[in-house]
Amino acid sequence: PPLYASFENVLALEEKLRTTSAVPIVVGSGTLNDLTKLAAHRAGRQYMCVGTAASMDGYTAFGAAITRDGFKQTMSCPAPRAVVADLDILVTAPAQMNATGYGDLLGKVTAGADWILADALEIELIEKRAWSLVQDALREWTGKPQALHAGNRQAIENLFEGLIMSGIAMQISTSSRPASGSEHRFSHLWEMQALAHGHEPVPHGFKVGVGTLAAAALYERVLARDLSRLDRDALCRAWPSREEVRREVEQGHTIAMLAENAVKESLAKYISPDQLRQRLMRIQERWPIIREHLERQLMTAEHIRELLRAAGCPTEPAEIGVSVAQLRESYILARTIRSRYTVLDLVNETGILDACVDELFAPGGYWAALPYT
Repeated sequence: PPLYASFENVLALEEKLRTTSAVPIVVGSGTLNDLTKLAAHRAGRQYMCVGTAASMDGYTAFGAAITRDGFKQTMSCPAPRAVVADLDILVTAPAQMNATGYGDLLGKVTAGADWILADALEIELIEKRAWSLVQDALREWTGKPQALHAGNRQAIENLFEGLIMSGIAMQISTSSRPASGSEHRFSHLWEMQALAHGHEPVPHGFKVGVGTLAAAALYERVLARDLSRLDRDALCRAWPSREEVRREVEQGHTIAMLAENAVKESLAKYISPDQLRQRLMRIQERWPIIREHLERQLMTAEHIRELLRAAGCPTEPAEIGVSVAQLRESYILARTIRSRYTVLDLVNETGILDACVDELFAPGGYWAALPYT
């Protein structure tokens, strides 16, 4: 069966490593790298990675994306001591692997927008070096998806460079924040749901690509509003207590282990009504500047769809096993699985979540014409 980046596999590899003093060298990409990265760290030694495909940004990243007890999380561990990749090997990798790497890299568009939000609201400040490594050349790295799909050597080199720089940015910030935002919340939620129901795994970058569409479409509905005109009193009166949040999250998730961890993540970022009032004041005061910065950072959902299609990535939720009902519900549940602040938190705090989602699925909305039920 397909190898999965589960904690059980980390423990199995760690046990094997402890029987020798050898330095582990992993030859492969995402799953193999993450398993070896965490197992090597737990065994107290460095490791080396030989990359074989431009399929993800984790080669050089701090941390490993591992599923433990049904909940996917980034576990702290250092990047490899060295990464080697031969372009002659990268260009012969299956086209699907390049496409999934493209989906992962294009997700930095909405990840950057989420970081702009968190920085402007003084929740998580932008680390300038990490930001520049990912964002300065992002349009160039993602600008020729047709060439990438055709196996063009330069396009594949650009893609791999972008993925490697994203990983180094995560090293600098000792966090996945430079490379992961709301689009990854959608992706991780869908992955955990699929795992719990025994569905075949879908490549990470493909889920991130559709998640990027979901996030970009939501941003369009947000930017159509004037958030400098909020009824702070009404929003604060309606703000749920910690216990109410706990119940809502538990009731929202039908998978017990996922619900348990989502409660922890949701409560970790809970703010009181007084704290909400302060945040809403900040949103109102800074919204014109925030909106300007977001408009410069973002692409339209339709443009993102065109880029993904040209790179050979899925663009319809059905292509990654997500139904209409599941997609709609994801706009509510994706926020709960991580404590990181994203646009999903913004729409929740400003009371526009339901209205935005209704607009996305209403006639004329972005998701209105989905070709399935």
